[in-house]
Amino acid sequence: MKLQFAIDTLTTEHALALAAAAAPHVDILELGTPLIKSEGLSAVTAIKNAHPDKIVFADLKTMDAGELEAEIAFAAGADLVTVLGTAGDSTIVGAVKAATKHGKGVVVDLIGVADKPARAKEVVALGAEFVEMHAGLDEQAEEGFTFETLLRDGEASGVPFSVAGGVNASSIGAVQSSGARIAVAGSAIYSASDVGAAAALLRDAIVV
Repeated sequence: MKLQFAIDTLTTEHALALAAAAAPHVDILELGTPLIKSEGLSAVTAIKNAHPDKIVFADLKTMDAGELEAEIAFAAGADLVTVLGTAGDSTIVGAVKAATKHGKGVVVDLIGVADKPARAKEVVALGAEFVEMHAGLDEQAEEGFTFETLLRDGEASGVPFSVAGGVNASSIGAVQSSGARIAVAGSAIYSASDVGAAAALLRDAIVV
């Protein structure tokens, strides 16, 4: 299982510092949506230039103009981009077309999708590389939310998936046991006083 670091900050400078500290211990560097909205796709280029050996994930959360948005992100250096699972099939197909052109990949983020296993099957059939079983910050704060729901949905989907939303040192073992291809950690790393040590702790918790 790979480890993805979701860098949720608002400046390229801070993102570069976080990435430098965590990079020895993670496989994928994700530029969060707020960072891309704040700094633009130049942040993607900066991270890719600094870490050409890492998979760079641009969390665009595209809802429309899939081919166009994916095209500009791939041109900026992204290896993976996200399209929302609530988007129309044509939007996902458009993003996949751009990915095929560049030899890159599309990840479909299932945040806000009611029946995640069913939609997961549909979007992988459209060409998505994998899906993200994702609970956003707002959803995590809602009454009744449980992290286990994401794991059950991933297992039930029968397709390659990642898990994002509450991954930490105590939960990453369950993520791996669920069969996830990737565990996505954000605040468990970037909120730590020692970012490198926090990333290393998560890496060490993954059974090889």
